[in-house]
Amino acid sequence: MYKLITAEEAAAMIRPHSRVAIGGFLAVGAPETIIDAIVACGTKDLHIIVIASDWEKRGIGKLVVNHQVKSAQVSHMGTNKEIQAQMNSGEMAIEIVPQGTLMERVRAFGAGLGGVLTPTGLGTVVADGKQLINVDGKDYILETAIPSDFAIIRAWKADKAGNLIYRKTARNSNPIMAMAGKTTIVEVDEIVEIGELDPEQIVTPGVFVNYILLSKEA
Repeated sequence: MYKLITAEEAAAMIRPHSRVAIGGFLAVGAPETIIDAIVACGTKDLHIIVIASDWEKRGIGKLVVNHQVKSAQVSHMGTNKEIQAQMNSGEMAIEIVPQGTLMERVRAFGAGLGGVLTPTGLGTVVADGKQLINVDGKDYILETAIPSDFAIIRAWKADKAGNLIYRKTARNSNPIMAMAGKTTIVEVDEIVEIGELDPEQIVTPGVFVNYILLSKEA
């Protein structure tokens, strides 16, 4: 069963050098209330696992602008000039990962797998230094699972058992990130009674959820 906490309590759990998987894509579905609390705490030297680095003043970009991120595994940085500048200056270490591969590597950790085999990136710098495995005459890159200490995500509604549903495209990476955190913290707009959510709409079961807080945007 999850514990109801505040954003400030959530931010206090995340310590320097934590590996944090963060849901959302271009700030849609980003856990803005939690991110704002981490910014207020000023916790530095974070490693983040994200699809996109969002914009400078929205989503994950706020952590970047505040120089709280030491390294990142990310697919899309085109809308955030600050993360580009920090990468080019050497302030931040970046591993650029194809989006599908990134999500499969995150999912693999959540599922207890060591990694996945994919042809994506063969013959490019993506494959440099990685093990190739031949299956039925075809080469694949072994992409190892991406571990995270925390997953911070945004859902629409939770019930009192911690089951989650998402709103439209804000669903994006959140369900996969939710299953990958050793500790998963969820920001929601509303908490309802058990039985109020249509079981057919539940995407993330409560077994993956450790903490829930109410969004300040709701």
